[in-house]
Amino acid sequence: MIRHTMHVPLFPLNSLVLPGGRIPLQLFEPRYIDMLTRCLKEDRGFVVVLLREGQETSTEVAFYDIGTYVRIIDFQQLDNGLLGITVEGEAKVAVVSSWQADDGLNIGDVEYLLDEQPVDMPDEYAELPEVLRALFRHPVINDLNMEVDYDDARDVGWRLTELLPIGKKDKQRLAELQDPLERLRRLQDLLDSME
Repeated sequence: MIRHTMHVPLFPLNSLVLPGGRIPLQLFEPRYIDMLTRCLKEDRGFVVVLLREGQETSTEVAFYDIGTYVRIIDFQQLDNGLLGITVEGEAKVAVVSSWQADDGLNIGDVEYLLDEQPVDMPDEYAELPEVLRALFRHPVINDLNMEVDYDDARDVGWRLTELLPIGKKDKQRLAELQDPLERLRRLQDLLDSME
């Protein structure tokens, strides 16, 4: 089930990204500017993990142990003077162990999880791709230029998990699932409860 272990920086956030997803980040803390420099120089990524407790800017945090290995696909100086980057998810990983470097950067040994296989969208969940299309009409999401296969249950489930306004625990549970159809079933239940 598991491929191999990597030693990588961990980036705890209040949002998550899954394989194929993109998320814009603003970097201003020295620990993350240094991390970005190393990642670009070594052509490496890092792992985004969802915060369980604490603030994104705090060094005292707790985070979930299933996250996503991401790569930097774009960076630029923002109008507010901060460094902006866009990362894209490559693969889900499990954090086997983690610690904090002297500068406050979280580091971890992570193992790749098995890739989820593409699955055709079942007719019973025909509403979900339509919800996703509506979300993609929002300018902020549209500007990320993500590609979505609306006929792939895995792709639709991943993007809805990232983008729907649901609680962090629900997002993490959905992210940790390895069965795209089970993820769709739970997303449909969450949508039904919102209505």
